[in-house]
Amino acid sequence: MTVASLLIAFVVLAGCGGQGSQTDCGLDGCTVTFPRSGEAAVSVLGVEARLVGVQDGTAQLEVAGQQISVPVGGETQAGGFTVAVEQVTDTEVVVRVRA
Repeated sequence: MTVASLLIAFVVLAGCGGQGSQTDCGLDGCTVTFPRSGEAAVSVLGVEARLVGVQDGTAQLEVAGQQISVPVGGETQAGGFTVAVEQVTDTEVVVRVRA
């Protein structure tokens, strides 16, 4: 097994998890569904991500200790990761995190 194969297996098996949110991780990153109400944080790809709030269709997130604002359909860099907001509804915020 190559080093790349081991790294991919590690990311898939141990890369995502959290309380108050749903995560779905694959080879190309993790999709996190945060509830809009309550405090939710997730460990994703070795860093903590949490939803701070949503205002006017823009999600305020904290990723790897860095505060960012990302509009629906937009993406930005934080802590060496690409963070995109895929969807914001009345009940949840769907975020994609890629290394």
